[in-house]
Amino acid sequence: MKDLEQYLSNFYKGTKEPSLDAMKYFMSEYGDFQSKMKFIHIAGTNGKGSCTEMISNILVNEGYRVGKFMSPHLIKYNERISINGEFISDEEMWNIIEELEPKIERYNEANSVNITLFELETTMALLYFYRNGVDFVVLETGLGGLYDCTNIISKPLVSLISSIGYDHMHILGNTLTEIAYQKAGIVKQGSHTIFFEQTQDVNQVFIDVCNENKNELHLVRESDISNYRFEHEFQYFDYKNLSDIKINLKGQKQIHNASICIESMHVLNDLGYKISEDSIRKGLSTVIHKARMEVLNDNPLIIYDGAHNEPAIENLKNTVNMYYKNRKKVFIVSILKTKDYENILKFLLEDKDATFILTSGDDEERFVSGEDMRDVVLRYKSERQQVMVKSLEDAIKFAMYESENSVNFVVGSFYVYGTVVNTINKYKNAD
Repeated sequence: MKDLEQYLSNFYKGTKEPSLDAMKYFMSEYGDFQSKMKFIHIAGTNGKGSCTEMISNILVNEGYRVGKFMSPHLIKYNERISINGEFISDEEMWNIIEELEPKIERYNEANSVNITLFELETTMALLYFYRNGVDFVVLETGLGGLYDCTNIISKPLVSLISSIGYDHMHILGNTLTEIAYQKAGIVKQGSHTIFFEQTQDVNQVFIDVCNENKNELHLVRESDISNYRFEHEFQYFDYKNLSDIKINLKGQKQIHNASICIESMHVLNDLGYKISEDSIRKGLSTVIHKARMEVLNDNPLIIYDGAHNEPAIENLKNTVNMYYKNRKKVFIVSILKTKDYENILKFLLEDKDATFILTSGDDEERFVSGEDMRDVVLRYKSERQQVMVKSLEDAIKFAMYESENSVNFVVGSFYVYGTVVNTINKYKNAD
């Protein structure tokens, strides 16, 4: 069998001029089968991955067959496409790829811009789910919403927008209202949309777009949540008439995410699909979301969080203060060159007693160099903060052997997850 990763690496990984032309081409080649499927469509600056995991887990607990499409993957491409938690196999991916190859060649010959990797992945996922007879597809957008490949679907049962924040501004816009308008691209005629309230001007974008599309907006409010508490691995809260809900994810923002997921289940119930309170509770209490405050090693404590933009770093800081306020902290930082690394570092540096280990990730072409990050850090650091530049592997080695009294956080990107896990395992096995 050919090398899957090598084949996929030949496709352009970035974004191109906004267009759904390629997706329309693929779907028309197959008779627009996507119009027969049931979708829960999820967009948002941060939190959409958590919502994808929560909703999928609730529906699986209810007994449904659920296709889940999300990105990025952490170790293997196959993680992006799964049914009831089971990833598509290499063989199944190759079967679809070989079927699509002549169609890809035909499209590329007739158009000036070739098929991108995300267009291929989205098409592959939709075909796989359709042919395997799933009851629902939980579909996470890649970037934005309006021109995202996943927006080829015509009418989801419900659309969720998890949050609006600053990220990918060169594509989505420089203001929160511009970004909100792009995310609101998944709002469809005659459907339902769920959004957790933000500022009035951001809320108004969704109110206006939903009105234009005769789409029912369910605006979840902070006042719908009460009796919040946390202990150990779990958080607890009441949402409207549901009391003492237990969620297996850290950070208060996950309460917002869980609330819009619960609201989406209420909408599905109103549409005639059965989702019990028991399934909601079980789905939230057992959900796992890798690389979000995930403990990779207990002693010493190493925690991975893929926070990579200002709102996510702010959430990370708040969560760290909730659980580890009085512990000495080490931040191992790797940031892609496409991110606003100066502002991310300034946010992290608000912890005046922390140690910072700056790395060039596991790919010097894609990641900001540790030296460039050090130049920024030295401009803002306090006297108490320690700063080091190391390779990613040496940073993990430091965490394993030289900081046993500290909590070590690996932050800044999802894309070094596999390398970090493998490095930790290597040193554990050596011991």
